[in-house]
Amino acid sequence: QVQLVESGGGLVQPGGSLRLSCAASGFTFSRSAMSWYRQAPGKEREFVARISSDGGTTRYTDSVKGRFTISRDNAKNTVYLQMNNLKPGDTAVYYCNALEIVSGDRSWGQGTQVTVSS
Repeated sequence: QVQLVESGGGLVQPGGSLRLSCAASGFTFSRSAMSWYRQAPGKEREFVARISSDGGTTRYTDSVKGRFTISRDNAKNTVYLQMNNLKPGDTAVYYCNALEIVSGDRSWGQGTQVTVSS
């Protein structure tokens, strides 16, 4: 059974930092591209960042470039999102997503709340 468990969210002041983690199980993590999405209140879920199965390629939405860094540890079956210089507009529920390269199956975590406010 596929499980994606996010952690690391919370309340932070503007300019602060958080690191999100997503622990994966139940599938071949090292053969899956991993992504982070977010959904703000009243808005659709949007793409934030993606990392290839071997960690060699990353991609970001324009609004987070230079502030967020996605990484992964295939030995720990975990993907991370380091978020620096957070802004109120980053407030959202952040979701981990796995795309298994061979099967095309996509899975979601339950989300973790990030609130940026003074």
